[in-house]
Amino acid sequence: MPALREVAFSRAKDATAEVFVPSSLDNEQEELAPLRIAAPEMADEDYYSLQSILADNHKLTCSFTLAVEGLGYLEGGTDADLQENAKVELPFWLAQTLSINEFTTFPLPQPYSPRVRAALNASAPSVKLSNQVGSNGWWYRWGSKIADVLDDRPQADLLKIMFRAFVARLPPLQDLSAHHASSDHSVPESGAGTGENFREGMEGDERELFRIGQDSGQMIKAWYDSTWGQRAFARR
Repeated sequence: MPALREVAFSRAKDATAEVFVPSSLDNEQEELAPLRIAAPEMADEDYYSLQSILADNHKLTCSFTLAVEGLGYLEGGTDADLQENAKVELPFWLAQTLSINEFTTFPLPQPYSPRVRAALNASAPSVKLSNQVGSNGWWYRWGSKIADVLDDRPQADLLKIMFRAFVARLPPLQDLSAHHASSDHSVPESGAGTGENFREGMEGDERELFRIGQDSGQMIKAWYDSTWGQRAFARR
């Protein structure tokens, strides 16, 4: 166990700060390149980010690739040691480091499962991401962190589905924030993926963007309603 602790935690900072970028990118991967964190400064920002800390606390079911002495209590049983292939739920911040160092493996969690991907491909705005990670969860942030641990092809696939989901969900998010910034906060329902149904399904980053859009819309409206705004509008 001392060897496991020494290797895992001495390499944690470097391992979690790096994101693999293939030397040759095809067209799809070039599209996804902006989603990859390549600068160490971003890792430093994440260290002080409450959102990043919350994303790191999501649990993963991990399988140990080796036996570990003295950690049997993690399984909740009476055995003193963890056996090889033992499955334990771990917070992502620990699962990430252990998996990068090949002490554990984990399947893609349910929020990024084939079923969720199929629903996103069919109609991304209709998917309630809040149901996948909780109303205060961070679907994009957690997914990007999971992608850091994956091999090249699975990583590109996960980044692609997140990128396309974000692009498809941005227009209804922008429209909804503009409606809420106006004096009339009532938004007519038009089915799944629109109006308040969409708002209820937003995850953490989308809720942040919604608040920013709402605040900026209110500032613009206040300026147009001001004397200077009326004068500028009259000159047109």
